[in-house]
Amino acid sequence: MRVLLLIPTLDQSGAEKQLMLLATGLPRPEVDVRVCCLTRGGPYQQELEQQGIPVTILHKRFRFDPLCLSRLRRLLREWTPDVLHTWLFAGNAYGRLAAGRQPRFPVVISERCVDTWKAGWQFRVDRALLPRTTRLIANSQSVAEFYRGQGFPADRLQVIPNGIDLPDPRPDRDAIRRELDIPPHLPVVCFAGRLARQKRIDDLIWAFELIRATRTNVLFLIAGEGPEGAKLREFALGLGLEHHVRFLGHREDVGRLLAASDLFWLASDFEGMSNSVMEAMAHGLPVVASDIPPNRELVVPGETGYLVPVGDRAAFTQFADRLLFDPALARQLGTAGRDRIATGFSTARMIAAHLDLYRQVCQAREPCVA
Repeated sequence: MRVLLLIPTLDQSGAEKQLMLLATGLPRPEVDVRVCCLTRGGPYQQELEQQGIPVTILHKRFRFDPLCLSRLRRLLREWTPDVLHTWLFAGNAYGRLAAGRQPRFPVVISERCVDTWKAGWQFRVDRALLPRTTRLIANSQSVAEFYRGQGFPADRLQVIPNGIDLPDPRPDRDAIRRELDIPPHLPVVCFAGRLARQKRIDDLIWAFELIRATRTNVLFLIAGEGPEGAKLREFALGLGLEHHVRFLGHREDVGRLLAASDLFWLASDFEGMSNSVMEAMAHGLPVVASDIPPNRELVVPGETGYLVPVGDRAAFTQFADRLLFDPALARQLGTAGRDRIATGFSTARMIAAHLDLYRQVCQAREPCVA
């Protein structure tokens, strides 16, 4: 079975990581997999190529680049995949355009988020390309429901949650804290992700300041880069938190940061299925997250963490204070979260679900939505 995975880039982000895990995990005797990037490669390209997976870069330059589209059409003609699996809006649009009005192979698209950010023209593109779509893979029930509401046929929707594996062996927490110059018993809150407006990191900094009003011995680690980075650094400085909020920038060792932390925060307006929440739970951290549908599929209130209304800074403060200064409760919720990831969200389950879907659409030979 020849499977071509198409994505805009191989930057170090959630969808790109899931593609890398899928591509490197598919069984080689059964699946010949290739990866194609519209714009550029990225950090995951080396991992793919080290596993013997060819990566083609099409060097897209504009929002709509006819030359890139022509290169993709040529690749599809020359390699003739049995399944074209596209990721993210640009990949989904270019892939279906290149496949043509009557694709000769199944076209599977992946949507990773409740895409309220999309402009009207993007939804019009999605609707226009619906007849060229065999299946839509959503990484959460909420994403599937969102696209059902956009008119995608329910019988062509399939939910395949993100996959993640537990860290094994567990990192040495004390050693990591020494490397990061964090005292052994200092309570630490962590956030890891893109510093973008949707993440509402300013809410988290405000909530942390409320904790600091009564607890002086606490630290907030923020890992990641993004368009809001400079503004957030200024905000924390204005609150006098320069010694208590550490902006760590992009990190290759987020797992080590999680191992050194006691609690994970996520305040987003919208998500798909948050890889950062899953990683935190896999490391045994309790999670306090915004009460949005995708987070409800991961965080069980009172069992693996807590959910709070979007924008409710006081609630983030309340639950963080409870967990940071009740280590027994934090351990209980963190262990339950780790068990939840192990039983329901493993990488092996994610890969097996994709493989089953590829087999189904190849056998059915129904490349288009009726």
